Amino acid sequence: FDDRHRAAEPLAPRRESIAGAQVGLLDINKRRGEEFLDRIEALLVEQGAHTFRVVKPIFSKPAGPEIIRRIANRGDLVVEGLAD
Repeated sequence: FDDRHRAAEPLAPRRESIAGAQVGLLDINKRRGEEFLDRIEALLVEQGAHTFRVVKPIFSKPAGPEIIRRIANRGDLVVEGLAD
C-alpha cells in the first residue's frame, strides 16, 4: 500500500448549466461504446451543449498525452464510455 498522503485539492467549480459547454466524448474503443456516446451526445445537444469526439486507439491502455491535451484544451468537461 502507498502510505503517502496528498493534500486535499479543491474541486473544480460546477457550471450552472450545460448550455454552451464544450463536452468531449471519449470513446475508449470498446464494443457498443459509440452507440452509448451517440445517445449521450443527443441528450447533451438537446440541453444546448456542443460536443466533440475523441477516440483512444485501444481500450486496455491509458489515454496518451495528446488525447488528454486535446480534451483539456478544447473541453469544459468529458464523458467517457467505459463498458460494453
